[in-house]
Amino acid sequence: MSAAEQPRVRYEKKDHVARITLDRPAVLNAMDLRTHEELATIWDDVEADDQVRVAVLTGAGERSFTVGQDLRERARLDRAGVPRSTFGSRGQPGWPRLTERFELSKPVIARVNGYALGGGFELALACDLIVAAEHAVFALPEARLGLVPGAGGAFRLARQLPLKIAMGHLLTGRRMSAQTALRLGLVNQVVPLDDLDACVDEWIDDLLRSAPLAVRAIKEAVMRSVDMPLEQAFSTPFEWEQRRRHSEDAVEGPRAFAEQREPRWQGR
Repeated sequence: MSAAEQPRVRYEKKDHVARITLDRPAVLNAMDLRTHEELATIWDDVEADDQVRVAVLTGAGERSFTVGQDLRERARLDRAGVPRSTFGSRGQPGWPRLTERFELSKPVIARVNGYALGGGFELALACDLIVAAEHAVFALPEARLGLVPGAGGAFRLARQLPLKIAMGHLLTGRRMSAQTALRLGLVNQVVPLDDLDACVDEWIDDLLRSAPLAVRAIKEAVMRSVDMPLEQAFSTPFEWEQRRRHSEDAVEGPRAFAEQREPRWQGR
């Protein structure tokens, strides 16, 4: 198999965990159109497989999570007259990408092991949790390249940071260290690279201790209500909450507590 034919993404499922690895370390895991096509199939499977309760997204090697769009491919597409992209990926290979999968109900952890630049930062921002190595670097350099952070960076960063700080990074492309990202609340934990996998596993263990339907109900409620008035949020019917409320797990949790034992989640 030639290098051009090699899969761009590694996908493994074990013990209720889906592990997705962007696998182009020679180009710092830059994402070309084929990468997005492979990822779309994977995200479909993550959502459809009830045995999967947590997903972990990372990049191969120790240098980069992903540096985002493969700009060499973009330059070739420009020369071929392929229309330039703008906000969102509708109509492009791999749509909907993770940054636009607003209905994805499983929690996703970003394991950031180096550069998370451009679309890589946007991918991380679209995850539910971010665990970063100490040498991780975050940035949205699109303005310096005549581009816009069209995979949601312009929207999510302004929602997840104070506006002036977000604008400073968006308009200049300035880089942000892992420690700064932690201080600003963009990441959950920063650890030495040697401890990164153990830290991610701790988060996975905690997520797997939680009832799967409760996790999905909470994620949906939070993500759908974050821009709602509080009164509207209380009165909105959330699909996964209805499933949780009428599930066996809703009975099992209190019963296990009363019987002083670990709950046995059924996920139904």
